[in-house]
Amino acid sequence: MRKSVENLATSKITGGRRKPLRIRRKYETDRYPNEAINGAQVTITRRVRGSNNKVALKSIDFVNLATGNAKVIKTKIIKVIDNTTNNDYKRRGIISKGAILETQEGKCRVVSKPGQLGIVNAVLVKE
Repeated sequence: MRKSVENLATSKITGGRRKPLRIRRKYETDRYPNEAINGAQVTITRRVRGSNNKVALKSIDFVNLATGNAKVIKTKIIKVIDNTTNNDYKRRGIISKGAILETQEGKCRVVSKPGQLGIVNAVLVKE
């Protein structure tokens, strides 16, 4: 998956193709997304730019839920109700930032990035 967002070989006004002056750099390349689902916790660690590490979730069954009165509790995820990021994510039950989850304590909204931080933090949603 070497392709990146920018197009190095743009077209001429006549429709002909230009030859790029260089190839894509490693930091310009894309990666496949890490899409967390509901299930037993599975994490992967990958090296990123600057010799840093990112811990990504493949699946998780618990969420750190902020209830509003300065308490954070660890509660079980029942299912993914809604995901405004993508209709396909909603159908497949992918947990991403902004997803609405049903837990044992009630509905909550995810405020962390599970694909980059390796943890799911959420706030309780008032109904």
